[in-house]
Amino acid sequence: MTFSQTYRTALIAIAGSLLTSVFHTQAVAQRNSAQGVRNIVIVHGAWADGSSWSKVIPLLQARGLHVVAVQNPLTSLADDVAATKRAIALQNGPVLLVGHSYGGVVITEAGNDPKVSLFPPVTCRCFLSRKQSQT
Repeated sequence: MTFSQTYRTALIAIAGSLLTSVFHTQAVAQRNSAQGVRNIVIVHGAWADGSSWSKVIPLLQARGLHVVAVQNPLTSLADDVAATKRAIALQNGPVLLVGHSYGGVVITEAGNDPKVSLFPPVTCRCFLSRKQSQT
């Protein structure tokens, strides 16, 4: 499996995690009711930027969801939280706030907003069988 195939597999797995969080909210701790959440705000990790979600966003949009990837400046945690809060404020209705890696720290701080219904951190592990890694 080539690097791009592995990367694509990881992105699909992340999209699956996001869809699971949206449509199966019983498994996720929640403050408010997640039913009717159509807005997703995604926060990238420290070694990435908002464009890292470019393959995931269309998959979610195809399900009728409104998705925004925050472009955090990565200058300080306070600046990243402020950028994420601005993205939340621009949403019309309840929000699913998702963070990957360092983004989990950011959403923990920014998630204290009445619009935020859920904020699950996203992790992904891709396991390759010996046969897959040789192709």
